[in-house]
Amino acid sequence: EENVLIITSANEDEDDEDDDDDATMAIGGSRSKFCGAFGSPAAWNRQIIASRRNHFTSTAIASVSNTNINNQASSSPSTSWDGTSMSQAQFMERDTVLVTDHNDIVTSSATKKDSHIFTPTNPRGILHRAFSVFLFDASTSELLLQKRASTKITFPNVWTNTCCSHPLHGMEPNEVDGVEDVKDGSVGGVRNAAVRKLGHELGMDVKELERMSGEFKFLTRVHYWAADTVTHGEKSQWGEHEIDYILFATIPNKHALTTLNPHPEEVDDTRWVSQSQLLQMFDDDTLLFSPWFRIIANKWMVGGGGWWDDLEKTMNTNMFCDYETIHRFDPPEEHMGGGGGAGPWLCEPESSV
Repeated sequence: EENVLIITSANEDEDDEDDDDDATMAIGGSRSKFCGAFGSPAAWNRQIIASRRNHFTSTAIASVSNTNINNQASSSPSTSWDGTSMSQAQFMERDTVLVTDHNDIVTSSATKKDSHIFTPTNPRGILHRAFSVFLFDASTSELLLQKRASTKITFPNVWTNTCCSHPLHGMEPNEVDGVEDVKDGSVGGVRNAAVRKLGHELGMDVKELERMSGEFKFLTRVHYWAADTVTHGEKSQWGEHEIDYILFATIPNKHALTTLNPHPEEVDDTRWVSQSQLLQMFDDDTLLFSPWFRIIANKWMVGGGGWWDDLEKTMNTNMFCDYETIHRFDPPEEHMGGGGGAGPWLCEPESSV
C-alpha cells in the first residue's frame, strides 16, 4: 500500500519529546512505506539480554564522551580525507555528512559527531544520508558480512552487511547526489563513497573497486533511526538517524578479490554466509546485529521471494528497484530511548511476543 507518511513532530528540536504529540507533518514528494521488518521481537530481546549479560568487554567504548572525542581530535580540519591516518574520534570531528530533509533533499552539512548525538533537543540526532553495501559471491550466492570493531564509537561489536557508512561533503570525486541522480538510479556520489569506504574498511583494491562501482545495483532507500542503547545504556548519547541507500554488488567468486585486509579499527572479523547460515546467526543469542542490517535483511532478503533468492535477476533487471519510495522504520523497543528519550515516531513498532 502506498501512503503519504504522517508522523508526529514536524521538528525534532523540541525540548520535550511529549511535544511530538501536538504536531504532525505530511511528507510529500517521495512516497513512503513504513513499519516493522525486524524479524522476531523475541529474537531481538534474546540478543539484547545476552549483550547486557556480556557487558561488551570493551569498556573503553562504553565510556566515550564528548570530551574524550574533543581531546582526541585535532582542532584543525584535514585538507584531504585519509582513512589510514585518522582515529575514530577524528572521523567524528572532521567528516561532514549530508544533512537531509525527510524527502532526502540535501539541506546542509554537519559533523559526523553532531549528527549522531541524541539529546533532549535532538532526540534522534540529525537526519543524514548513508549507504549500505552488500557484496555477494556470484558462484555460491554467499554474502560478505563484517563485524564492526570493538573500537567503533557507535554500534561496536555488531555483525552487519559488507560495508555501511556515509557520503560526505567536499570529497573528490564528488559524493553528493541530487534529485535527478536518485530518480534515474545513477547515484554516482553514493557509489564514489562506497568505493572509498570499501577500500578503507576492508582494504579492498581501489582500482578494482572503481571498476566495480558502475556495476553496483542501487535498489532503494530506507529511513530509520536507532539509539545505541545496547552499548552505552538506556540514556545513550549515541545513535543513528539515516536515509540509507542500499547497494548490491557481486564478484565472480570470493577468490577473485585480490585483497581483503580489514582495517583493525573498523572491522574485527569478516564472514561469507549463505541465507541459511545467516538465519542461524540471527538465532544465536551470543551474536549482535546492527539494527539497519536486521531491517533490510528481514524485509527484503530472507524468507523467500527476496533480493537474495535470485541474484542474477536482482543485478540484471530493475524488478526490485524502487527509486521513488523511502521506506521508513522505527527501531525495536530495545533501541528506543537514548539521550533524548525518543519513542515511536515513524511507525508503530512490532509488539513483543
